[in-house]
Amino acid sequence: MSAEKIEFIEVNGLRFHSYHGCMAEETKIGGEYRVDVRLGVNMRLSSTSDKLVDTIDYCSVHRIVADEMKTPSKLIEHVGRRILESLKNKLVLASSIELKLTKFSPPIDGDCESVAVVMHA
Repeated sequence: MSAEKIEFIEVNGLRFHSYHGCMAEETKIGGEYRVDVRLGVNMRLSSTSDKLVDTIDYCSVHRIVADEMKTPSKLIEHVGRRILESLKNKLVLASSIELKLTKFSPPIDGDCESVAVVMHA
């Protein structure tokens, strides 16, 4: 008996202007963020049925992420955990979730393009 291989749906490059951060300026002017989501999904049924109901709707992924990005947090770790929990609770077909949340131009002492957290559920 062979083990089934995990297949993935990726929704990459979701972009948001949000108000996360520890500094007062970040909560007033906001900043640019990118979210990449990788969902472990059994695609056996959807790849034969060709029906949206048998898979994860990309629009649902975007809507869930967008809703969580609207709520300010001091840390991107906190936002990331909220997104993961919402995805896990609302997308029952996902057997695993990987999330990468990138914050562009973070206010640190030095030249830095971005910082990111990678989280799993």
